[in-house]
Amino acid sequence: MRPLSVVTLIILGSSFAITFSLTAVVIVTLILGGEHPRLQAEFQPLLKSLMLFFGMTLICTLSFYTLLKNHVARWWAQAAMWAALFGVGYYYWP
Repeated sequence: MRPLSVVTLIILGSSFAITFSLTAVVIVTLILGGEHPRLQAEFQPLLKSLMLFFGMTLICTLSFYTLLKNHVARWWAQAAMWAALFGVGYYYWP
């Protein structure tokens, strides 16, 4: 496996882990949200974060697949992955 594939796989694994964890938190919030109003107030930002990382996971998956298959669009997929990574970082940084 090439070094760029390894880096892409690390980013894919990290974004998948965050997506999986946020999904678990959404499920807990749906179950307990009626009893705890503070959880209900955090539901919309939680869904926004889940959608951001779900999209990031999809883009990373596409990028990793195109690298493995040596597809013509692999550099476009890499550019999309890095743009998404910096976009998510910019969303949370300020």
